[in-house]
Formats: sequence, structure tokens, C-alpha cells
Amino acid sequence: MRIAIVFHTGYGHTGRQAEAVAEGVRLVDGADALLVPVAEVERSWAVLEAAPAIVFGAPTYVAGPSAAFKTFQESTSNLVMAKGYLWKDKFAAGFTNSGAMAGDKLATLIQMALFAAQHGMHWVSLDLPPANCSTTGSEQDLNRLGCWLGAAAQSNTDEGPDRAPPEADLATARHLGRRVAQVTRQFVRGREALSL
Repeated sequence: MRIAIVFHTGYGHTGRQAEAVAEGVRLVDGADALLVPVAEVERSWAVLEAAPAIVFGAPTYVAGPSAAFKTFQESTSNLVMAKGYLWKDKFAAGFTNSGAMAGDKLATLIQMALFAAQHGMHWVSLDLPPANCSTTGSEQDLNRLGCWLGAAAQSNTDEGPDRAPPEADLATARHLGRRVAQVTRQFVRGREALSL
């Protein structure tokens, strides 16, 4: 079961997040991950069509996904939707990174969820309570930024991808990858059982 992770990274921070999602996918028995940078998506359409799940990732720039990611999204109109909703009933999830703590990351995740819905995909949420929101919380907690829709990360603008995003955000991305793989495996096994 190979799960595709289609992402754009501007400075490398979102790329680290993508790698963490892939690590989480690989924690699930029988699951593998394939990282597909949007710059290389032209060679990967068949892989995306075969994948039972696609996780989308992009940095949040000016309250939305990066232009390179939007170009990928728009290309699916003719290459996926117009050819008969080729991604219908696949699973989808998303992750994003920005310099600010909030940074309007939710707007990017909502846009990704709507994109998945337009393709007839099933959205997988993060399934983590918000953290770091009480006196017992800390910056090291999973989901420290309090997103439900997908994995959010924050990278200080004066730190490179060798130092940011912080480990808590990478661990949250690993959690998302593992969750997508688990949900997808349940669905694939159920579909196989029904076909017996």
C-alpha cells in the first residue's frame, strides 16, 4: 500500500514536514510512502492514480498555498477530474507550514480539503486534541498549534530547515502520516474482504 505525498517547499521547511509524514506512513505495517515534489508531478500521474491515499503539503504564503502548489492543483482539472474523477474515493489529508504561529495556516488546510472534496476524496483529519493551551501544556506537545484539519508547523523566519520546524511539529506530521496509513489500510482491507 503506497501512499503518495504531493508537496511544495519553498525554503525546505515544508519539505522536512513532508519527510516526517512519510516516516509516519512507514510506521504502519504494509504501508510505504512516496514523496512527490510538485516540480516532479508530471512524471508521477500514474503513481498518483494508483495510490489509495494522497497527502497534500504546501507552505502558507499570503494566507493560502504557494503558487507552485496551486499550479499543481489547477493541473488536475484536465488530467484527473475531466478524465472521470480518477481520484474518487481515495483518502486525502494535508499539512502546511508558515513563519507565524497562526499565519493563516487554516486557510491553506481548508483550501486543500475543498480541493480533495472536488475530487470526491475522503478527508482524514489530524485526530489530535489541541495542546499547549493550558498551564500543563508545553511547546513540545503534539499539535502545539491546535489544528484539527491537518498538521500545522511553524518555522521561525530566521532559521533554516536544519533547525525548523521544531520537533513537536515534525512529530505531529509523523502522527498524521501514521493516521492516514492506518485509515487507508482499514479501508483497503475492508474493500478486499467485500470482494471475496
